[in-house]
Amino acid sequence: MAANGQQSSRTQTRRRNRNKNVLHKIKNGHITGLGMTRGTQIPVALLEERDKRARWQGIPLLLKRLHESSHTHSDLTKTHNMVKELSSLLSMEAMSFVTEDRKTPQESVSPNTYTFDLFGGVDLFVEILMRPTLSAQRDVPIMSDDLIKDCLSVLYNCCICTEGVTKSLAARDDFVMFLFTLMSNKKTFLQTATLIEDIMGVKKEVIRLEDIPNLASLVQSFNQQQLANFCRILSVTISEPDVGVDDKHTLLARNSQQKVTVSPSRAESNQVALLNIPGFIERLCKLATRKVSEASGTAALLQELEDWHSWLDNALVLDALMQMAIEEAEQSSTESSDEGSLSSSPLRHTLPQSMKIVHEIMYKVEVLYVLCVLLMGRQRNQVHRMLAEFRLIPGLNNLFEKLIWRRQPSSHALHRQNQNCDCSPEISFKIQFLRLLQSFSDHHENKYLLLNSQELNELSAISLKANIPEVEALVNTDRNLVCDGKKGLLTRLISVMKKEPVDSSFRFWQARAVESFLRGATSYADQIFLLKRGLLEHILFCIIDSGCKSRDVLQSYFDLLGELMKFNIDAFKRFNKYVNTEEKFQTFLGQINSSLVDSNMLVRLVLLTQCRLLSYMAHVENRLSFLFRLISIINVQTLTQENVSCLNTSLVVLMLARWRAKLPFYLNALRQKEFVEKYPGYLLNNFHQLLRFWQHHYLNKDKDSTCLENSSCIPFTYWKETVTVLLSSDRSSLCAIASYIDDAYRDLDRDFLEV
Repeated sequence: MAANGQQSSRTQTRRRNRNKNVLHKIKNGHITGLGMTRGTQIPVALLEERDKRARWQGIPLLLKRLHESSHTHSDLTKTHNMVKELSSLLSMEAMSFVTEDRKTPQESVSPNTYTFDLFGGVDLFVEILMRPTLSAQRDVPIMSDDLIKDCLSVLYNCCICTEGVTKSLAARDDFVMFLFTLMSNKKTFLQTATLIEDIMGVKKEVIRLEDIPNLASLVQSFNQQQLANFCRILSVTISEPDVGVDDKHTLLARNSQQKVTVSPSRAESNQVALLNIPGFIERLCKLATRKVSEASGTAALLQELEDWHSWLDNALVLDALMQMAIEEAEQSSTESSDEGSLSSSPLRHTLPQSMKIVHEIMYKVEVLYVLCVLLMGRQRNQVHRMLAEFRLIPGLNNLFEKLIWRRQPSSHALHRQNQNCDCSPEISFKIQFLRLLQSFSDHHENKYLLLNSQELNELSAISLKANIPEVEALVNTDRNLVCDGKKGLLTRLISVMKKEPVDSSFRFWQARAVESFLRGATSYADQIFLLKRGLLEHILFCIIDSGCKSRDVLQSYFDLLGELMKFNIDAFKRFNKYVNTEEKFQTFLGQINSSLVDSNMLVRLVLLTQCRLLSYMAHVENRLSFLFRLISIINVQTLTQENVSCLNTSLVVLMLARWRAKLPFYLNALRQKEFVEKYPGYLLNNFHQLLRFWQHHYLNKDKDSTCLENSSCIPFTYWKETVTVLLSSDRSSLCAIASYIDDAYRDLDRDFLEV
């Protein structure tokens, strides 16, 4: 008995080893491309012997049969039957993966999908799909739409359940381009778009839209629903890669990246390709501004929407459900008794009434994102002209209260800047809307389209009363393209901004959108227009009295306050009226000092306005204190788009000192500060290196220096002259940094570009 037991044990061990050997050979073939590269190369007898023990569910045998029977002139009905059989074995694993919200694929959780891929299923299905296009013969059987859809669904299931499948498909440029051709078929559009979107998310290089066969005619063939979903794919192709672009990446890294980047980039070329498609922007504007048909009460629909948003995170999923609902209605009218009809689907009992609203909101999120990216691209002026012509802003204004900014859900996660989060459709929609307004208004004369005719007249009246000329952009604004109704879009935004809860996730984006309206050359009329609507008092309440703790929100409010008060005595009078106690004043100063990176733009404003509002800023020693801190909290290696303003604010301090012939006094004070801190050379060496980077960054021919002029009303030539004077190597110059660093501590020649 013992001998028999040992023999049985050895037999089982050998079988397990043979199973492992088979899998090892296939895996090795995948890596090397040699030997057994596909499971279909394994003899049938061996597959049958191993199948039950390995729990392969007959998948390798099915794949072998499919491989042997599928060829150019094969019976597509038989092919489809085998595809459906394989699909049924994989679909439940994909459904489980999605509904249980798993983050990473695991072989133990999706064994069937793993087996399918291991034995060459993914490659085989790609071959089946592409075979008609690769054959030179003309009488190739045409694949049915259902067969194509099932093949695409299987591939998508593999992408989400098996690690590496999406990347391997993304590496096949021929297959990616082929998928775009399938989008011309309305019946296969959803499955194709879903798979392409997944592939685009992992593709190392941005595809070239011009390489898509008949791109213009393809896009023009889309209905509005398909065009909106196509925007999900476009968003990847027209956006620059994250590396070196995000605010958290240093300017040094960004500048180095730009040197090696081919210009124009693929993203920029793709933007041009889209703008060259006749009617493209006009259709996006119509999608962004079309109204939603609401069949029942809004409050009930919004509650249902909140219950559904957690898993309806894809407009394509919504499309599938909507399509099923439509087909269900059609089939129920014919009283179909077909067992596979949608009338028997449980979906008909759970489809919420709010589906149309969610559907439309998801569309608009994608469309607004694409428009926002185009507004920030090199073709910005062309895009602006088109958006104005097609009345995007008036259309959004008409939707503001009915769709964009209805009553907020009772709770949602705080969405900070540069933070990825899983937002509900409505939250994503609001944030994207605010980002679009920010991009639209920023340094562009079309910003006045955010007002209505009465508000434009109000601006003219403000200028007339102040006896100052109207801003040229205001005079040139086409009154036929501005907002309709009693309020313009900017006024509506300020109204909801003032009502926003303290912990709202939208405060940051609201402040950024309003600030962008003020950015550029300072306009007294624009400032007064906003002051009359109580904006300054609202900002001060949020900074001083609301208990707001978010650094992102406070930074956006400080920046907005700076633009609102810059060179404006009326704003300072309002400030004094609100900050009317020592306690409020100290609270305000405490907020400034708690994070100088966030508040330095406001500090710069006070310096430039020459106002005694901040009493201690009138004293040189207090200005020096700010200068010390501004220089010490940054260096070349840590400069970002977010904190480079600290460098420019420190320069403003020294430009004003130079104008008053006080520059040597300030430089000597920096030297004395170093010795007090027992760290001689550290401030001045650091500042010298920062100014060298400033020259490298702002004197680049691609840099637009007008932003520095507009924010300070100091000519850029004076900025350049001051930096040149400070960086002079003449040790006899009392205005040169080098004159204030002892030889033992001098470190001025280090090449920061090599760090």
